[in-house]
Amino acid sequence: MSRFDVSKLLTSIAQRGTPALVGVGALVGGGYMVQNAIYSVEAGQVAIKYNRLSGLGSSTYREGVHVLMPWVERAIRFDVKARPHTISSLTGSRDLQMVNISLRALCRPDPFKLPEIYRSLGPDYDEKVLPSIVNEVLKSVVAQYNASQLVVQRELVSRMIRQRLVQRANDFNILLDDVAITHLSFSPEYEKAVESKQVAAQQAERARYMVTKAQEEKKRTIIHAEGEKQSAAMIGQAIKSNPGFIELRRIQVAKDISQLLAKSNNRMVLSSESLLLSLVQGGTTLASEEAPTKKK
Repeated sequence: MSRFDVSKLLTSIAQRGTPALVGVGALVGGGYMVQNAIYSVEAGQVAIKYNRLSGLGSSTYREGVHVLMPWVERAIRFDVKARPHTISSLTGSRDLQMVNISLRALCRPDPFKLPEIYRSLGPDYDEKVLPSIVNEVLKSVVAQYNASQLVVQRELVSRMIRQRLVQRANDFNILLDDVAITHLSFSPEYEKAVESKQVAAQQAERARYMVTKAQEEKKRTIIHAEGEKQSAAMIGQAIKSNPGFIELRRIQVAKDISQLLAKSNNRMVLSSESLLLSLVQGGTTLASEEAPTKKK
């Protein structure tokens, strides 16, 4: 038989009478009171109390251990940490283009307005309020800009959405720590039109570049022709005024040919005619060539 026999214990209590029953009842009741009279609030939470007699209290309780009256009072805990919410909305721009925009907001309840939030909205306040006010603000702000402005001035649009959304959330005692546009897209027709416009702009820019290039080539050709003309005129004038100029040019050409052949791996012997050295000054050359003919 077990050391602690329940039947014997009950028999002993019955023999002792009412005082023992009262003691056991007081012990059980005291344990229940102690267990239900103490509650704890975790970090990042704030609690309020609901009293069955007086209703919702106005005091808030931070993290830690607190005391309440069992059965009469009940603790209601709120998570006051910032929580992310992503909401998408399909709206129209000022130029009647459909815009699909997604917004991410970090929200939390006002810790000093928790009784009002619970009384008017309940614990799921964010699910009741945020979708409606976000759609309202997005539609009112996006309608003020064209589709191209939404892309170019995205930072300005995001700032305006944040300002208006913070004001609307304050009406419901909700605090917004951050608001940002996470996605922005347009209809497939509009995106195709924008792509076609970009391609046309690139082609026009390329055509403009080709025209400019042709004009520069024309100018370069004209300048080169004028330079050749002036060079020919100067050379002709130099030959006319000094016949020795052409002989000097011939010597320079022969020097260039000899230097080029000297760098070659193949060795060869060239006559003076190949190096243009046989072309000496007119009087000397002709005299040497005509002398034998006169003797004959």
